[in-house]
Amino acid sequence: MKSMTGYGSAQGRAGDAQITVEIRSVNHRSLDVKVSVPREYARGESEIRRLVAAALDRGRIEIYVTRNAVTSARSVSLQRDVAAAYVRGWRELKREFRLEGEVELALLQGRADLFQARADTGDVHAEIETTKRLLLRALEAHARERAREGKHLEQDMRARVKLLRAITARLHVRARLVTPRLRERLEARMTELLGKSGVDMARLAQEAALLAERCDITEELVRLESHLQTLAGLVSDKAPVGKRIDFLLQEVHRELNTIGSKANDLETTRAVLDGKAEVEKLREQVQNVE
Repeated sequence: MKSMTGYGSAQGRAGDAQITVEIRSVNHRSLDVKVSVPREYARGESEIRRLVAAALDRGRIEIYVTRNAVTSARSVSLQRDVAAAYVRGWRELKREFRLEGEVELALLQGRADLFQARADTGDVHAEIETTKRLLLRALEAHARERAREGKHLEQDMRARVKLLRAITARLHVRARLVTPRLRERLEARMTELLGKSGVDMARLAQEAALLAERCDITEELVRLESHLQTLAGLVSDKAPVGKRIDFLLQEVHRELNTIGSKANDLETTRAVLDGKAEVEKLREQVQNVE
């Protein structure tokens, strides 16, 4: 079992570029991948998505790729149009105001916009290949983090499934006791209304049988036990099981609802409420299971 929440990262160099890949994930009903890469790496985005989809089944996944040059600019380029505009401006100023002197280099010193630094863009193909290798390393770190949290989820869910099985055992005990008590209560009620001599024992037996049939929860308990047995196996499964567990919990909740609606016994009702509380806690936990 793995959690859908996790983080992983990896760093490496390709030429003069320092590349960092980060993965963040949270729970989501399906696989939703968001990729943020430098503009130069846009052509490699589809391959990044393919690698992520091969490693993950569910979750909202965010991939961030950053690139930093580890060397200073290799060259500068003169912005000739900017320089020409400065020179024309000085000459127009000299002519309009009849100023003396010549337009010299000193007038252009300190003009930062005259030059533009250019860094070596490097081998984009090699950088994309390095990014893919770093992504695989980040996915491995991400998987370890998800497995660590998944272990805690598994322990908690296993304990809650055990509680549900204990609650089911309580329901079995109450089911065996309810039918005789229903007959006793029905007989006491009929005696109260008709007197002891007016009670038709055959009719009493018939009514008791009908009441017991309406309150019988044997089938629901059999299905409940089956669901819980399957659930216990899924909790220990290493494959993505979140959706299957979620479906089984819906079925467990349905059986408990049916038992509760048939219950004509206070202890049965209490057991059903305890069971539904555990199911709700499990449903909260499974939202973060892949």
